[in-house]
Amino acid sequence: MGTVSDFVIQRIKEWGVTRVFAFPGDGIGDFDGALGKAERKGEGLDYIRPTHEEICSLMATAHAKFTGEVGVCIATSSPGAFHMINGLYDAKSDNQPVVAIIGQQGLDALGTFTQQENNLERSLADVAVYVQTIVSPAQAQAVVDTAFRTARVHLGPAAIIIPHDVQGMDMPELEPQNWVSRSSAVAPSIRITPAESDLRAAADIINAGSKVTFLVGHGSNGATNEVLKAAELCGAGIITALRAKQVIPSDVPHYSQQLGLLGSLPSLHQMSGCDTLVLLGTNYPYGQFLPKSGQARAIQVDLKPEQMGLRYPTEVNLWGDVKATLNALIPLLEQKSDLSWQKTVADEMVEWENEMEAQAMETYDDGVNPRRVYHELNKRLPARAIVTCDAGSTADWYGHHIRLRDGMMGDLSGRLASMLAAMPYATAAKFAFPDRTVVCTIGDGAFQMLGMNELITIKKYLKKWDNPQFIIMVLHNDDLTQVSWEMRTEDANPVWSTSQDVESVDYAGWAELLGFTGIRVKTDDEVGRAWDTAFANRGVTLIDAYTSKNVPPLPPHITFEYAKNTAKALLKGDPDELAVIKDSAKALFTEGVERVKGTLHIGQDDEDDRD
Repeated sequence: MGTVSDFVIQRIKEWGVTRVFAFPGDGIGDFDGALGKAERKGEGLDYIRPTHEEICSLMATAHAKFTGEVGVCIATSSPGAFHMINGLYDAKSDNQPVVAIIGQQGLDALGTFTQQENNLERSLADVAVYVQTIVSPAQAQAVVDTAFRTARVHLGPAAIIIPHDVQGMDMPELEPQNWVSRSSAVAPSIRITPAESDLRAAADIINAGSKVTFLVGHGSNGATNEVLKAAELCGAGIITALRAKQVIPSDVPHYSQQLGLLGSLPSLHQMSGCDTLVLLGTNYPYGQFLPKSGQARAIQVDLKPEQMGLRYPTEVNLWGDVKATLNALIPLLEQKSDLSWQKTVADEMVEWENEMEAQAMETYDDGVNPRRVYHELNKRLPARAIVTCDAGSTADWYGHHIRLRDGMMGDLSGRLASMLAAMPYATAAKFAFPDRTVVCTIGDGAFQMLGMNELITIKKYLKKWDNPQFIIMVLHNDDLTQVSWEMRTEDANPVWSTSQDVESVDYAGWAELLGFTGIRVKTDDEVGRAWDTAFANRGVTLIDAYTSKNVPPLPPHITFEYAKNTAKALLKGDPDELAVIKDSAKALFTEGVERVKGTLHIGQDDEDDRD
């Protein structure tokens, strides 16, 4: 059967793995050698080697998110393992099946403080749903199968640790004997459906509601038709978590996009007015935006039972897959004749989209309007495009302005909200779907972390992609903008330039140095032309957008505390005080004008209805 490494490679292929994201090292050296041997025989895996182990694990997580498959990352012993931990926590936080294969020093070195030997099982115990060191060849099959099975069923990262000497040991045929498990490369189905009595209890609650709202999470991926059918029957308005944008096509009129600081006013109104809340595959963390206690009857559907009834008091918790559960629930739902709740959501969304466009078309003296950059991108997104964003202010503008139509995809580091994830996410998406156009939107702070490195990865693998079109847009404002605004609005502190300033770099020039197309955008009028040029280029384009750092990421509703903290921060001597005041005033004025227009428009419609 060859060595343990030969067996592990064949076994992970039996688990459906075709691509791995890896970085070599002596601790994983024999395994790497076996990968090379398999490649030479034409029996290998698609081995993708980015520039850093953290990128490997983030790409594996992104692969799982975009494909629904198990993502696999590989690294050497302690330094490689520790570098991967951030990406593994991203998988844990967003409930993604990932398997990390990690080298280790030889068996005799364990616990002896030798070079690069650390207790990896202890280090990975918090992040991994399963972690195990293979200490003998006869154990390898069971460990590999358990890791993949556990990652798939428990929706999280698992870790397989293989000491260097074990990697090269001969793999025996397993015979019936004590202490030796003979396992299978088969995962149980997670298409779980709740009991009939629970489904009926949930249907009774939904049927009794007159203002039903669905809050849809990424756990609803693949259940688009079922969500829409259920909403049609019960007249529900629909909100998605930020990671679930791709679940509901943006042209559904009663879909009000996201909720909270990155969300819409119609979504906020849904939450303040609904009498029934149905949470579908979501662990939405911001409880302050959910209905008041006692306002709404609530139901939750999820595969993670420990996360049900956690954010809002639910009456019924349905432990199951969203698609399978809705298929069982839909026959029990009654068709509502009064769809006024849906119509209210749809009418408000028309006004909200007008407000978003007005905000995007505002001009500022201190740089390009970042909203304009996203607004113009959204107008030009081609069919089946994939868009990623980062954890900073790019998430604000992505939430407010990107509308994913049917067949499009988009994602980001969700609950972990790790900076720099936009680049490995976009690159992993391109490997998974080489025929699609991929757009990475990222801030300059995140791009400087490891994003600039990943242009090298793109250069290395560009010829593998059927469609080489890949677009990176960098918001270039020389500031860690999201944190700057959080300092003001959450902590009432002025921006501290020592921590917040980002050294200015010619990002377009860096792309050009690597042979790509670089475009510098320094005025609002250049934004549309830049996107037109990028989408016309059958290759890699980097748009270096010199944007204002002082455009406020306004929430749909300005709370007293938000306004008070911002005012306090400015009074304490914020270095950008004048620009912040001026740009915020412009944004608030535009917001106010559009909402007055909307009120007048709705009022006129009401009068027309009365006539």
